[in-house]
Amino acid sequence: MQAVLATAACAPTVLLAQSAVPQAAAAASAASEAPLPLAPSRELAPPARGDAVRARSVVIRADRVQSRPDLDTVAEGHVEFRRAGTVIRADRVTYDSTDDLAKATGDVRVSRDGNRYWGPELQLHVQRFQGFFLEPQFWLGRTGAGGTAERFDFLDPSRSVAIKATYTSCPRDGSGDPDWLLKADRVRIDLEANEGIAEGAVLRFLGVPILALPVMSFPLTDDRKSGWLPPTVNLDSKSGLELAVPYYWNIAPNRDATITPGILSRRGASMAAEFRYLEPGDEGRIEIDTLPNDRVARRDRWLSDFAHHGRRDRIGLNYEIDAIRVSDDDYWKDFQRQIRSFTPRLLPLTANLGQGSERHGFDSRWYLGTQRWQVLGSGDPTTEIVPPYDRSMQLGARTDGALPLGMRIDAVTEINRFTLAEGPPSAVRPNGWRWHGIVSLTRPWETAATWVRPKLMLNAASYDVDQPLVDGRTRASRLIPTFSLDSGAVFERNSTWFGKPQRQTLEPRLFYANTPFREQATLPNFDSAPIDFNTVSVFTESAFSGVDRVTDGHQLTAGATTRWLDSATGAETLRLGIAQRYLFRDLRITPDGVPQTQRLSDLLLDGSTSLVPNWQFDMSLQYSAEISRPVRSIVSVRYLPQPFHALSATYRFARGLSEQMELGWQWPVYRRDPSARAGGGKCGGSLYAVGRLNYSTRDSRLTDSIAGFEYDAGCWIGRLVVERLSVGRTEASTRLLLQLELVGLSRIGANPLQVLKDNIPGYRLLREERKGPYEPTIDD
Repeated sequence: MQAVLATAACAPTVLLAQSAVPQAAAAASAASEAPLPLAPSRELAPPARGDAVRARSVVIRADRVQSRPDLDTVAEGHVEFRRAGTVIRADRVTYDSTDDLAKATGDVRVSRDGNRYWGPELQLHVQRFQGFFLEPQFWLGRTGAGGTAERFDFLDPSRSVAIKATYTSCPRDGSGDPDWLLKADRVRIDLEANEGIAEGAVLRFLGVPILALPVMSFPLTDDRKSGWLPPTVNLDSKSGLELAVPYYWNIAPNRDATITPGILSRRGASMAAEFRYLEPGDEGRIEIDTLPNDRVARRDRWLSDFAHHGRRDRIGLNYEIDAIRVSDDDYWKDFQRQIRSFTPRLLPLTANLGQGSERHGFDSRWYLGTQRWQVLGSGDPTTEIVPPYDRSMQLGARTDGALPLGMRIDAVTEINRFTLAEGPPSAVRPNGWRWHGIVSLTRPWETAATWVRPKLMLNAASYDVDQPLVDGRTRASRLIPTFSLDSGAVFERNSTWFGKPQRQTLEPRLFYANTPFREQATLPNFDSAPIDFNTVSVFTESAFSGVDRVTDGHQLTAGATTRWLDSATGAETLRLGIAQRYLFRDLRITPDGVPQTQRLSDLLLDGSTSLVPNWQFDMSLQYSAEISRPVRSIVSVRYLPQPFHALSATYRFARGLSEQMELGWQWPVYRRDPSARAGGGKCGGSLYAVGRLNYSTRDSRLTDSIAGFEYDAGCWIGRLVVERLSVGRTEASTRLLLQLELVGLSRIGANPLQVLKDNIPGYRLLREERKGPYEPTIDD
């Protein structure tokens, strides 16, 4: 027999039983048999608040129900009790409606807000969610982890206390301890504060105690919270054993700080601090690392790193500061991973302020800035960096917009003060001022399939230097005009490729440029450098970046690209490209200063294909007809059959400079059956090999390389990675990264994830493999 009890908060209790009111019971039975449009969900809907809760009904289903109106109800046999987002299932439930107190015994199971509890005995003030559970097991939906306790006290809907508790995310079948287990005298759980606090905590891994703390705090989600973070441990060939214990301070929703005391066995004690902030229109970070009295270097070591970006959209103003400084030249060798720069030996200090506006169809902008460099030496004359110029002051403006007759103008002007970052100035490298202006006028004709873009450009510069130039002058100027014509077309046709419909394109392109010769050898070179010769730069006017050097080219570049695109998806199946430049006269302004008399440039070829499923092939080649040999080439292949399966190989060759081979991989050595659940409290495991090896065939040695393993046991992940970084032609540093990630608790050890993502093509985080750890149901 099934009975349904429905009560309002202050209304009389009404018992609907089949023997007393057959019509009502029949209606209830018909309603229970009617199909409902249900969708599966891991969590119950959030409970209503305030008056909605007080007016919510109590629903009880059971084999037998006895009730005294406005007093109490006793339900026995397959009892299901529901109120205010709380579901209680048990063999017997007594409910005191005057005190809103439910007492349940015999296989009690409770579900609320995605959290589950089950055990022998429960007392609970349902609406306030206050009470206790004796000898329960529990599972928290936020963390995907749970455990056991001698007693579980509910203080309110968001706070609870577990006495003599265990906690893990590993499944258990009662035949043994799980792979990792946190035992504590008391665990306080605060869902609103996103914090769990374990008192008298001992963390065991594979049965071995690895961490014991009087008080241990851990987050219940990935949201931020203040507290001590798990210690990190590194083993470095230059610093020895490194131990750091970070403290995270969640100052405000838009500010936080991390303070990290540490010790390096070979160097001494260290301290690091990072502060981050995010304000309306502003964001930034400040980092300071200190190592007082380094025992190896016999001096104080430090790093400061400040970055700030801001904008005021209402007035179009933006500003930024980026400043990195270190204590000494050897810092990049000893602590290369701490330097946030793509060029760890060339550290910037830049500050910029600018404002833009749009009026009458013109985008205009002025800007003011400065840039200084710290150049770190290597100790090897063959690898020293030529110090670049500091830009003590930069003031400029630019505008672009449409003119009558379909023309467009782009103009920029700047005044700069350049000073040498290191070393005395000379006639070849003087300090000085430079004004320059570059104006270009274009009149494009474009259709859906073709374009012609003629452009006339003037590059003017004037110099006022502190030291006399090679010809004795301290002032000089020059004006260089350039005319260019860029044209191209896109032709398409439908075709088939191995029986699949394809759309093939043919994209020819012609680029003409003519720049007269102007003597520039005696002028300063503050910021110009050669541009890499490739399929992009071959269609540009000059072989230099910057302002001070302009190629005197009279040239025509011809190229073509053809693509095969999948007609259904638009994905590129095959791409082939070719380009070559022809000189109508000798080139006198060249990167190496030697005039170029050969009329035809090197031939550039490139290609890419994913014709074979799961394979990607890429190739680029610079071929010299003069020596009938390749000058540079890059060939790479990637195999990505499925997630967490990635293989890559790359060959790089630059004649007379370098020859290098790279191998990268993320591949399962052993993989568990995803449908199997390990017994004995143990998680099933998958072992992955990860790594990237860079081998210089010219030097016959490994350069920057990493290699290691990741073991995914479902409820924990172990990572062991060895990283080798070159810090000179014959010198390298090696460090060992070991991390244990306990799913649902925290990560312990050094974090190699960023290293793996930055170095291994196609690498994916193992946590993406699972939607979540093992999750018990209410009937488990």
